[in-house]
Amino acid sequence: MRRAILSFIAAFSLGLPGLAQDGLAQGNPIAQVIADQIAALRVDDFETAFSYASPGIKHIFGTPERFGRMVREGYPMVHRPAEVVMLDQTARGSEVIQRVMMRDAGGRLHILAYAMVETPEGWRINGVQILQAPEVGA
Repeated sequence: MRRAILSFIAAFSLGLPGLAQDGLAQGNPIAQVIADQIAALRVDDFETAFSYASPGIKHIFGTPERFGRMVREGYPMVHRPAEVVMLDQTARGSEVIQRVMMRDAGGRLHILAYAMVETPEGWRINGVQILQAPEVGA
């Protein structure tokens, strides 16, 4: 059942280019931060992408260049996604978890959990966890 729902969401988002990332983020500040970071990553603007990271993440990576290298090597589906669909949000302590479905350039689906924290500068990304491995074809 879960795979059928994900397939439906994926098919729906593919039929509406741009809506999955931009339209569904409108009015949702958490989703907008994620969408803005992805937009920066798509054009290798690592300085802007890094600006959406939480203070803790900035401390860990130190520079936009190191942050960009981590994204390119560890999260290629986030660096240049073909499609992005914002899923559900849930509160977890002081964080809000935003689940996001991404289709990478090779057509594989990925489900990620973005941990978001509110800072004086607004919502910031405090980490990303890959929840679902890419689809594997036989």
